[in-house]
Amino acid sequence: MKARIRDLLIFAVLVLLDQLSKYWVKTDLINRDIVLIPKVLKLQYHTNTGAVWGILTDKTVFLSIFTILVLLLIIIFYFKIPRQKKYLALNIIIVVIAAGAVGNLIDRIFLGYVIDFIYFELINFPLFNFADSYLVVSCIALFLLTIFYYKDEDLLFIYGLFGKGKASEPNNQKRDSKAISDDKITANISSIDDGTDEIVYDKFNDDKE
Repeated sequence: MKARIRDLLIFAVLVLLDQLSKYWVKTDLINRDIVLIPKVLKLQYHTNTGAVWGILTDKTVFLSIFTILVLLLIIIFYFKIPRQKKYLALNIIIVVIAAGAVGNLIDRIFLGYVIDFIYFELINFPLFNFADSYLVVSCIALFLLTIFYYKDEDLLFIYGLFGKGKASEPNNQKRDSKAISDDKITANISSIDDGTDEIVYDKFNDDKE
């Protein structure tokens, strides 16, 4: 229960931070730019009716519906994550991804566009906001975790997303393979024992003659 409350607080703080930054940009930065690092980084007001890099421009309704569907999948995945210490990082990453999705969804629903304001002038990178940062950083962290930290068996709970019983299949296969291997070993030992008995018996008869 405490973990759920912690996750809810993290989610709320991130969404609030995103929305407050956009409110400040809309009310104070709309008519001016703030240069943080000359020719490198600055803040400026920008609206985006599409997705990242301006794709799907003016498809606000489609993007809103798509985001809601993705959020439903994220919520289902969140409740499937085992409540164990080794899954803490994965748990937080999913919460941050959800906060990023909700931050931009609020803009699309209430404004009809997303407010961006962070601009890397040095590489002419498309403007973005805090919610975008949540999504990008979380996805990179998720990729690194699945590649370098979690093992295949650590992620077997994902099978539960696609139906009951599938998560146990790998374990059943391992047990079946082990049982077959044990049977082969037993059969080989029996064959060796039988051959040894015959050799000892023949040697005993030769000595007796």
